[in-house]
Amino acid sequence: MSRKYIDNPNACTLVHTMNTIGNKWKPIILYLLSQGPLRFGMLNLLVPTISKKVLSTQLKELENDDLVSRTAYAETPPRVEYALTQKSKGLLPILKALSEWAEITYPEIDFEQCRIADHQLKEE
Repeated sequence: MSRKYIDNPNACTLVHTMNTIGNKWKPIILYLLSQGPLRFGMLNLLVPTISKKVLSTQLKELENDDLVSRTAYAETPPRVEYALTQKSKGLLPILKALSEWAEITYPEIDFEQCRIADHQLKEE
């Protein structure tokens, strides 16, 4: 499956941002990694509705965009961890603001506690 982009002939920054993180899974993956590095299996457990193939594709795209780092450890069995990069840590306040916007704008919805970790925001 090839990556889908919105045409961006004027090099609009918002269109570029949405092309980078604006799909169904990437904000969720970034949110989960805001809590700290995670292995593929744990990410798959935390998002049970995502297939392994889609999760793998999304992680590769995030890695190619330098938003997620992948660290492979020379162990048996092999261990790979994914973590946020400095670039993606800059997105955390924005994702937090989007979460807060939904909570304020739609008070009739009983949202789960889905918050970007404040300790990650303070590290910057």
